[in-house]
Amino acid sequence: MTILHIDSSITGENSVSRVLTRRIVEQLSAGREHASIIHRDLVADPLDHLTLGAFADSSVLDEFLAADALVIGAPMYNFTLPSQLKAWLDRILVAGRTFRYREDGSVEGLAAGKRVIVALSRGGFYRGDSPAAGLEHLETYLAGAFGFIGITPEFVAADGIAIGPEQRQQSVANALGEVERLAA
Repeated sequence: MTILHIDSSITGENSVSRVLTRRIVEQLSAGREHASIIHRDLVADPLDHLTLGAFADSSVLDEFLAADALVIGAPMYNFTLPSQLKAWLDRILVAGRTFRYREDGSVEGLAAGKRVIVALSRGGFYRGDSPAAGLEHLETYLAGAFGFIGITPEFVAADGIAIGPEQRQQSVANALGEVERLAA
């Protein structure tokens, strides 16, 4: 099994999404002595914004296609995903490789069969009937982008982490509990 571990948080060791992705990778690789883990830190080794020249480089796409499972750390910045993660997604959402348009204009995802677990971290509350729910463009964007290529991602979320230390601690503990459930 090949696990592609993607981190995109700029906050380093203070990052909640990085805490979650490390634990998810540990859970997925436990008991799999032949598991191969590829770690791509999009902050330490950023990808340039997409250009026509960069579009022709298929190394990121090949790495994605070779993975059986992906673990992605996605903190919410300004109601959406970090630009570092968007630059990575721009390289895997490729017509003819991960999706194709049918003659009737519908889309067929070509990347089905991969397990994708996304560790979300959000400073506030953006789910359900929260007053800020209409500003949530992280989970919805990632669900749409991966769905477009034939993958239904699983999400683990730590919400409200900027509200205060107690809320942060409780949110992380709850999310780590979800990690245990997902690894099963």
